[in-house]
Amino acid sequence: MRKEKQISTNCFLLIFLLLTLLSCQTMPNIPDAVLEETNRIPLEGGARVYVFADVKAAKPILDLVPIVEMSDKQVKQMIEKTNTAVVALYPPESGRRFQVAAWGSYPSSQAGMAFGISKYWKKQRSAAGFSYWHSSAERLSIALNSKQAFVAAWTEASPGDPVTVAPGVEYPEGLGEFRRGAVLSCWLEDPGPWLGLILEEAGIPLQIPAERIFLSLFPAAAQKYEAMIRMSFSSASQARALTVLLSLARNFMPPTQAETGANRMSVMAAVLFANQPVQDGQYLNIKTAALTEKEIALLFDIFSVY
Repeated sequence: MRKEKQISTNCFLLIFLLLTLLSCQTMPNIPDAVLEETNRIPLEGGARVYVFADVKAAKPILDLVPIVEMSDKQVKQMIEKTNTAVVALYPPESGRRFQVAAWGSYPSSQAGMAFGISKYWKKQRSAAGFSYWHSSAERLSIALNSKQAFVAAWTEASPGDPVTVAPGVEYPEGLGEFRRGAVLSCWLEDPGPWLGLILEEAGIPLQIPAERIFLSLFPAAAQKYEAMIRMSFSSASQARALTVLLSLARNFMPPTQAETGANRMSVMAAVLFANQPVQDGQYLNIKTAALTEKEIALLFDIFSVY
């Protein structure tokens, strides 16, 4: 366990070193405004969760993410140099762990020095013709220049391209407008079974056959955040039925449960039952109560079991 933790820590230290030292000008040039100008993101398909972050604005939220490496001093410095990031988290059976595309201002000098002095990193060339570096020990591939960073991790040690060649993954319909102005947003694919487990833990025997879930976090008063949740269904009739069921369940929830923020059940109460759900065609929209940092941390914990 200690050895695995050390490898993971070294991995993030190396990422930071690369972001601050290395310049690789042979990568595809993806403009900083790509997330606003197109309905696609430079990530591979097949992920369970896709995350968008306005890193500067979302800094207080990112500090709550329950990942040990996120508290590392060097990792925090790396985050401070990043403006925007998109992240894909993959199921274990895919052979992938995660993929990141980030945009920021990364000081670059002495190209290749950081990798060249390490025996654990080997230079690779993708089929598209750009160069990247791969570590079998860390099971990571990295490519970057002064404005962009691309990182991909696998469950196996075999080299793989960290940069996705166009066209990438297409936004689900309606996501662009839904996440406008959010400091952090994500979409989840096939969340029905996961929702069933969470609601069962909250004492609500309800199955939700949602095809996708969108979630966006917006700043609220007193250093809190409000979440907007949109569930997508195959038909308007399904959305209507779930709107009625959630409205009925809301009437039987004790009001204090949404205020305690003490456990997963109270968080789900705050998320699902603080306000009346609203149907919009095949979508079901929910606005949460204002969430404290503790409740957001628990919300992240809920999402971590997905």
